[in-house]
This record gives sequence, C-alpha cells and structure tokens, in this order.
Amino acid sequence: MEGCIFCKIVRGEIPCFKILEDDRVLSFADVNPLNTGHTLIIPKRHAENIWEIDGEDLAAIHRASLKIAKAMKTSLNPDGIAFLQLNGRAVNQIVMHYHLHLIPRKSSDPKLTMTEWELVPGDMNAIRKTAGAIAKAIK
Repeated sequence: MEGCIFCKIVRGEIPCFKILEDDRVLSFADVNPLNTGHTLIIPKRHAENIWEIDGEDLAAIHRASLKIAKAMKTSLNPDGIAFLQLNGRAVNQIVMHYHLHLIPRKSSDPKLTMTEWELVPGDMNAIRKTAGAIAKAIK
C-alpha cells in the first residue's frame, strides 16, 4: 500500500533495524520501544488487521515469533515476553498494517498498559545493538 509506513519499510524506502526476514515476513526493532528488545513482526504483503491477513502470512508471523522469542531468551534473558497485537483504531492500532509486538519484560518492570502508551523515541545506538544481539541469536 502506497502510504503505509510498514510497506515502505518492506520496500526499503525507510530503514529499519532488521532482526529476521524471510519470503513472507519482516521483523525489526521498534524505534519507540516500551522495553529493551521491543520487536515488531509484520507480513510483507499488506493486510490492515486480523480480518484481512492471509492465513499463511499469519502462520509465518507466528513461526517467526517463536524463533525471535527464543533468541530474546538467549540474548536478553527476560522473565517473560508480552505478545501484543491490536486490530482497529478502537484499541489504538496506530499503523494500519498488521503487526505483532514482542515485548521482553522483567518482573520488576512497571505494569504494561495493553492498548495505549506514549511514543518515546529510543536511543538508536542502543536499539541497533539490541536488534543485532537478537538477530544473531536466531537459530
């Protein structure tokens, strides 16, 4: 889709800190991270939400999420990982391209608000380093 920021990332028009890519999905570090290692997984083919995504693309996203979650466990050693996926403006979906958030969490982290948070730009060097560590740990 022409104006979609995630489609522009897939096409290489906007840079990203790539973590995993295959023929169906692209995963990259969120540049407004809720926690260190906050990662997004998107289908390469545009689908706005769960109601539009192709079943094979959805399956590919979850196969990728398993690889990334294992890599996060190895590289970041979180106490848990929140998997968050929003569908529609009513639940604060901001980018209208299906995406799955993987958010590593420590027990000591503050409570996670599930559908609304303030976008605070992260430290790009730290994000790059973390994305590299997760990508390197993918098996």
